[in-house]
Amino acid sequence: MNKLIEIKNLTVGYENKPNVLKEVSLTIYDDDFLGIIGPNGGGKTTLLKSILGLLKSQPGAITFFEKGQKVSSMNIGYLPQINQIDKKFPISVSDVILSGLTPPGHRFGRYSAKDKQKVKGVAERLGVEHLLSRSIGELSGGQLQRVLLGRAIIDSPKLIILDEPSTYVDKLFETNFYKLLGDINKDIAIMLVSHDVGTIISQVKNIACVNQGLHYHSGSNISQEWLNNAYESCPIEILGHGALPHRVLLQHDHSHTEPHLHDDTMK
Repeated sequence: MNKLIEIKNLTVGYENKPNVLKEVSLTIYDDDFLGIIGPNGGGKTTLLKSILGLLKSQPGAITFFEKGQKVSSMNIGYLPQINQIDKKFPISVSDVILSGLTPPGHRFGRYSAKDKQKVKGVAERLGVEHLLSRSIGELSGGQLQRVLLGRAIIDSPKLIILDEPSTYVDKLFETNFYKLLGDINKDIAIMLVSHDVGTIISQVKNIACVNQGLHYHSGSNISQEWLNNAYESCPIEILGHGALPHRVLLQHDHSHTEPHLHDDTMK
């Protein structure tokens, strides 16, 4: 098992909030399926942005590896929340998936026949090949998530980062989507951010809770005590509910809203 990314003592802040992340350390491995949980405002989004290179340099270090050797950069796929996508934008499913290819000089209309054949293969794998000519505005939430996932994996990244992928989709689609992720994880490491702790526990290999600092747990068999320590001011408990457990917030005296990634970058 080789390291993909090593984060050491990362501290990140903004002008109005200097320590969103404070001395965070984390290692992501090449076969990882890492679940990221944490309260709103705890720093999950900031951690994603840091790994994706969307934030300026901060104290600490993020190091990338390939086959055990340090490298200057890494091909990372990114699947944003659906609510960040403008469904009115006139673009086809095929072009959305194509836009995940990153070689220098690529522009719409200049893709090769080989590129377009690759799109067809990805679309078939994700079950959206019949949608390739459609506009994204015609898609359901579940269909759009699959298309965005196709965009994230078409360039054969080493890691894909998914931000709240089950938002705005029904439970049946969510279950099938996670089965699909399990298949993709055979070839690509996955970092999955979700507010739904129960879903995280049922799907991932390892868990990290981001709440200014970072609490890491190897494996997904976490205890109530670990969750309470990780969340601190927003303790939670896990309850079984059908095929998948879900999370319930215990009583606490401050508002708790769902997180949003304030950046429209798709990859």
